[in-house]
Amino acid sequence: MTDARLAADVESSVELLRTIAAVLDIRDVFPQIAAIANKMVPHDLLTMMFHDRGGQILIEAASTDEFRGLNRFIKANDAEPPEGFMIIDDFTTAVLPVVEPVDLRERILAAGFRSLLVVITRAGPQRMGLGFWSKAARAFSPDDVPVARRVADHVALAVSHEQLADAARQVAEADARAERLEARVQSLTRELESKSDGHVIGSSPKWKDVLKKAAQVAETETTVLVTGASGTGKEVVARFIHRASARKGGPFVALNCAALPEQLLESELFGYERGAFTGAQMAKPGQIELAAGGVLFLDEVTEMTPSAQAKFLRVLQEREFQRLGGVRLQKANVRVIAATNRDLKKAVDRGDFREDLYYRLQVFDIRIAPLRERRADILDLSEAFLEELGRSFGRPPAGLTHAAREALLAHDWPGNVRELRNALERAAILCQGGLIAAEHLSLQRSDATAPASEVAPSNDLNVVERDTIERVMHDTGGNKAKAARRLGLSRTQLYVRLRKYDLDKPSYLST
Repeated sequence: MTDARLAADVESSVELLRTIAAVLDIRDVFPQIAAIANKMVPHDLLTMMFHDRGGQILIEAASTDEFRGLNRFIKANDAEPPEGFMIIDDFTTAVLPVVEPVDLRERILAAGFRSLLVVITRAGPQRMGLGFWSKAARAFSPDDVPVARRVADHVALAVSHEQLADAARQVAEADARAERLEARVQSLTRELESKSDGHVIGSSPKWKDVLKKAAQVAETETTVLVTGASGTGKEVVARFIHRASARKGGPFVALNCAALPEQLLESELFGYERGAFTGAQMAKPGQIELAAGGVLFLDEVTEMTPSAQAKFLRVLQEREFQRLGGVRLQKANVRVIAATNRDLKKAVDRGDFREDLYYRLQVFDIRIAPLRERRADILDLSEAFLEELGRSFGRPPAGLTHAAREALLAHDWPGNVRELRNALERAAILCQGGLIAAEHLSLQRSDATAPASEVAPSNDLNVVERDTIERVMHDTGGNKAKAARRLGLSRTQLYVRLRKYDLDKPSYLST
C-alpha cells in the first residue's frame, strides 16, 4: 500500500468516525457510511448483517434501495469463515452456504450483483457482518480485507455504543415504571383507607408484591384469581383491583359460593324468571346483572356446583348468560375476580372442578402469603384495627404493652388477618379502655406440646366451625344426616363445609 493510499484511508477512517459519532442510530447515516467506505473499498452496495448461532442472518441495514429484491432474512449454515471473512468471486458459479431462500442466487443476479466481500466482527455480544457488494465479477481480493475490517470494526463499535445506550435507556424506563407503580400503589392505598374499603396496610415485601401485581393487572380487563389461606385478605385485594381499574365507578358485587345451598347458588348468580321454580313469583336479576359495569367477586369459587361451573364458563368465554327459566341471552358486562383458599389444581385433578374453567380463571394469579410469613405487617395492622375499634366503641384507641406486642409477633395466626382483628376486638373490650396486655389477647400457644388445659380457644370463626364439625362428625360416627341435624344444617350445607375444611375423608374416625 502506497503512502498516498494509506493517508487517504486514514483520512477516510477519521471521516467515518465523525459520521458515526454524530448519531445514536447508525441506520440513519448508513448511506453516508457506505459513501465514505467506498473511497477505501470500492463497492456498489453496503449491508450490515447480524448472525446468530443457528445460522439465521438478519440484514439490518442497506445503503441503497437496490437491496429490496433480496431477502432480509437468510438461513445459512452455521459455519463461520475460519479467517473471519468470505469472498464470493462470481455468484453465477459460486457455491452459496445458504439454506433459505432457495432462490437467493437468482434474486442476487436479478438485482445485478456478481461478487461479495463479507467481514465478520463482533458488536457487543452479537456477531456482525459487513457486506461489500459489487456488480462486477471478482471485484474483491484478500488485499481488501484489512481495510474492510477496519470499516467493520468502526461500525461495530458504534453499534456496541448503541446497545449500551439502549440497555441504559431500558433500565431507566424500567426504574421509572417501577416508581410510577409504587406511587400508584401508595395513592390507592391511601384512597382505600380513607373510604374504609378494607385494610391494605402492610410493609412486608410479600404484601407489597401483592399490591404491585394488583395495581398492574387493575389497568386491564383480565380475569384474576386470588389465592391464599382463609382470612388473608383476598376480598381486600379484589376491592383494591376494582378501585384501581377503569370500572371503579361501577359496582363491586361479592358472592360467597360456599355460603349458599347448592340449589340456590345458580339462581343467585344468574337470576331467574317468574315461574322458573316453585316460589318464583316474580323475576329477579342475579349477581352478574347487578355487577354490570363493575366487578363480580366470587369467593370460595371451588364450592361452585358442576352445573354452575358449566354455565359460568360460558360467561367467561362468550360474555353472555341466561336467567334460570329464561330463553333470552343477556350480555355479561362484568370483570371477574375469583378467590379460593384451596388448591384449585388439586380440585381439578380430583374431578371436583372443571379444567377449562380453571384455565379461564387463572389468567392472572395473585397469591397472598399467610400472616405468619409477613410478620412485618402485624403491628401495622394492629394499630389500624385498634383505631377502627376505638371509633366503633366511641373512645380513644387502646394501646399495646410491650409484652402484648411480643405476643402478637410470636403467634402463628392460623386464622390470619381475620383472627388478628378478632383477637384485638376481644382484647379491646377486656382492657376497658386501658392498655392491652398479653393476657387480654388470649392467644393460643403455638407450642404443639402445650398442655390442653393451657390452650385457649381460637378467635377465628373458621377454625371454630371446623373444629365443631369435626367433633360432631366423630360423635355421630360419620353419619352425615345425624351430624347435619345436630348442627342445624341441611345435608347440602354440611357437604359444602366438609369439602371446604377437607373433612370429606373419614380421618375424624381414626381416633
